[in-house]
Amino acid sequence: MGNDVRTKMIRSAAVLFRERGVAGTSLADVVEHSGAPRGSIYHHFPGGKDQLAQEATRWAAGLMTRLIDRADDPVALVRGLAGFWRAELGGDFRTSCPVMAAALAEAESASAYAAAGAAFTEWETAVASILVRQGVPSSRAMATASLMIAAVEGAIVVARAQRSVQALDRVEAELVRLVSHLLVDTA
Repeated sequence: MGNDVRTKMIRSAAVLFRERGVAGTSLADVVEHSGAPRGSIYHHFPGGKDQLAQEATRWAAGLMTRLIDRADDPVALVRGLAGFWRAELGGDFRTSCPVMAAALAEAESASAYAAAGAAFTEWETAVASILVRQGVPSSRAMATASLMIAAVEGAIVVARAQRSVQALDRVEAELVRLVSHLLVDTA
């Protein structure tokens, strides 16, 4: 049971960070959202909000890493990432990437901030590996992977602010074009 409560709190923190950011999410919010007993927060997270934010960031990062790792085709990956975020944004545009939220929260949680940096590096490396397996030189693969991650993350912010997926659609189209040309050039 203890691990179930802990896992629920980590998931709840990630969900709330997506909507409110790290600074806008209190421990009481996480307890309420997760349905955990009030006294359990410091039992499971003796480091308090900093520890919870770090673990929620790592958990969310792991979900995206697994999504990336399932891809063999970089064009399908671009489409898959855009489709995932299009669905996540839904019609209300209240959500964003919890890892991005942690990357913007250095003052609130240095540990989550560091976990976000590690997550972006992990995602870039995973995407670059897919490109290398398709014959793209490693230096070009890493640069393209960085561009892909940065463009998608930026498009999420723009889509949320504009309450439209138009930026995400444009980024998807341009990344598909770029990656398709890159694959042809290295064939």
